[in-house]
Amino acid sequence: MIFKLQNYRTIGAAVGHLRDTRILPNVHHRILHNGPDTVDELLDRHLVKNDTKHLDDDENELLTRRRLTSTRREALSLYRDIIRATRFFMWPDSRGVLWRDVLRENARKEFEEARFERDPEVVTRLLIGGRDAVQAALDKLVEKQKQQIENERNDSHRR
Repeated sequence: MIFKLQNYRTIGAAVGHLRDTRILPNVHHRILHNGPDTVDELLDRHLVKNDTKHLDDDENELLTRRRLTSTRREALSLYRDIIRATRFFMWPDSRGVLWRDVLRENARKEFEEARFERDPEVVTRLLIGGRDAVQAALDKLVEKQKQQIENERNDSHRR
């Protein structure tokens, strides 16, 4: 582990030196596994651009593989976030099934339905929609909990 870390530091220092000496001026320092900062960056990263016509088949395949690996990583991250978020939904629905289980089952079903989707634009839209849905559900949960706490305070003050 220490050996690998030392190698990465050496490589990073070498690239930094080459960038500083203007041998590789266009190399930008970017931390591994950083996701896009904005929706535009997410779309730019995953949408197929028409400027790949000048590349040969091997280079195009490599670009496509990188794009698929990146979207796969983001899809797995979204799925994990959904599983983590559902931990807070611990009350039963009208059938007596915990909402946590219902939400997890629905998420799994939607991910399975989209499993073989290859259109980068569709995949990106699904990822963005999934992130928005998770955030909206958590926001509603927080708002409801705040209301419940406020109601409990008001009830205790009335007594």
